[in-house]
Order: sequence, then C-alpha cells, then structure tokens
Amino acid sequence: MRAPHWVSLGLAAAAAAAVGAQETRTAWGDPDLNGTYTSDNSIGVPFERPTQFGTRIELTDEEYAAKVNTNEEQVAKDLNPLPESEFSSEDPSAINASRHWLERPEVPSRATSLVVDPANGRLPELTAVGQQRLAERRARRGRGLPASYTDFTNYDRCLTRGLVGSIVPVIYGNGTQIVQAPGVVVIRNEMIHEARVIPLDGSAHAGGGVRMWMGDSRGRFEGDTLVIETTNFTNRTGLGGNGNGAVHGANLTLVERLRRVDADTLRYEFTVNDPETYTLPWTAAFDLDSRPGYEIYEYACHEGNYGLANMLSAARAEERAAAKD
Repeated sequence: MRAPHWVSLGLAAAAAAAVGAQETRTAWGDPDLNGTYTSDNSIGVPFERPTQFGTRIELTDEEYAAKVNTNEEQVAKDLNPLPESEFSSEDPSAINASRHWLERPEVPSRATSLVVDPANGRLPELTAVGQQRLAERRARRGRGLPASYTDFTNYDRCLTRGLVGSIVPVIYGNGTQIVQAPGVVVIRNEMIHEARVIPLDGSAHAGGGVRMWMGDSRGRFEGDTLVIETTNFTNRTGLGGNGNGAVHGANLTLVERLRRVDADTLRYEFTVNDPETYTLPWTAAFDLDSRPGYEIYEYACHEGNYGLANMLSAARAEERAAAKD
C-alpha cells in the first residue's frame, strides 16, 4: 500500500531540516533570511484553538490524515472546476470569490491554532477598554447600509491590514519577501503594499508623537534569530487576519521573531503586549515556507477599482427604492 504523500513529504522535510541546520550567512555575516515565503501551509489553522483540543498544540495522526484528505479533495476540485455560478457553494471559504483565486496548502500544518501562548491557545480576556472598542467596531459594521467610506474597513479601503493582519494566513495573498543589506532588513507583504524598512543599528524608535499604521520597527539578531520590536502604532488597526479582531491600543509593543528552521522554512512568531486592550500578553506562531515559482506581483487594489463608489451608490439606490414603497 502506497504511503500517503504527506508521510513521504514529512520524512523528506525532516531530512532537509537536518541538512538545513547548517548555518547560512550573508556576505557581511548576518544569518541569511533572504527569500520569498508564504504562510499557505497554515491556511485553515484556527487563530484561536478550539476548546476540544485543550493545551494540545498539534493534531493527532488520525486528525491530520483527515485534514490532508479534505485538502486533497479540494485541490482535485480546483483542478476540475465547476461553473463559476457554483463556486461559492462548492467551497464556502471562497466567500463569493472565484475558487481559482484561493491558495491551498502543499503540506498542511499540524497546528491546532496560531495562538501558542497562553497554553490553551486562546486569546486573553479583553480589558474594559478593549471590550468597548470591539463593541463599537461591531456596531459600526452592523448598522445597515453604509453611509460613508468610513463605514468600510481599512482593508476594504486598500489602506492597510495592519502589521499582524498582513502576515497572518488568509485565503490568498500570503506572500512575504525578506531582503537584507548591511545594517537593515526589509519585509514586504504581498497584500495591500506595505514594506517595512527595519534598521539593525541600535537606533532609537521615533518620538512618541509619530504614529504609523505599521508602527516603527527596530531589529537586532539574537544568535540566529531576528528580533523585531515595533512601537508607535495608531489605534485604528486590529490584530486578526486582514486586520480584523480587536482594535489594539496606540501603545502596543509588538515583538516578532524569525529564525531559519531549514533551507526552505522560517519560523515566525509575534508577541502582543498591549495592557490597554488585553489582560495578558499573548503569542502566535507559524511557519513561512519557500515554494518553487511563488512570486509577489503588484497589488494594485484601488488602481482602477470602483468598488467603494459602487457600493455607496448602490446603498443610496436601495434607500431611494425603499422610500418609494
């Protein structure tokens, strides 16, 4: 009986890890993280851990085999598409998008959640301020027809998904490019357009009066791990996929860590310290994998996109029609 291909891939990955453990360095001596990566293998991993898993961080072999089988069935459907009118019913994750837009894992992650600390994989309780902000956001989005462009999310408006929302895996567009030069690292996200230029020279953060969508980042190497501390945020972005989730405070400190696991994989984690919003710090982690042929193309978004204007004009048309009834 032929072993499932994910078993063979797992053995190959373990062998590659042993080889990839040999340290690679840039010409100037920093750990080499250069490359284009994707978090596609973590698509489908819940942000918070379902309660039935408790503190278990990985799926059992049986659970994982079922997950791989479901993924392979979906890939087979992608290769033999139904008429476009049936796409959304065929794959609920498409959210009314054509199924060929969606990315699929090559080797699905065994993780039970992206959140790894606290140990139960669940986000800490929100503070009173955090609860109020979340309630205001939900009320704003649930009040019916949009009255203004401000009723749409930052992502809808092609402004930003925020630092965390730009790297957490979603249904497509999960590329991350890392470019290194002496004394600096650049991290570019596929979706929207952000590129963070991160000094490694020990310089201080910008002054407290400077606030930015993606914050102000400063980095350093601790052994083979790149550690990035980001401050100087606004209080207008969230911490979930695509910038959804609770809106963080302006005094958030976000610490990211990236290290090479093997020739094709980086381990990425971020720790959120935002006492204004959360009662405890918390950490999420997942792998960034290089994939042959994966490239990051221009994400033009609103260049020639009339989506917001059309949605607002349609809302006004609905109001006029309702007034006539």
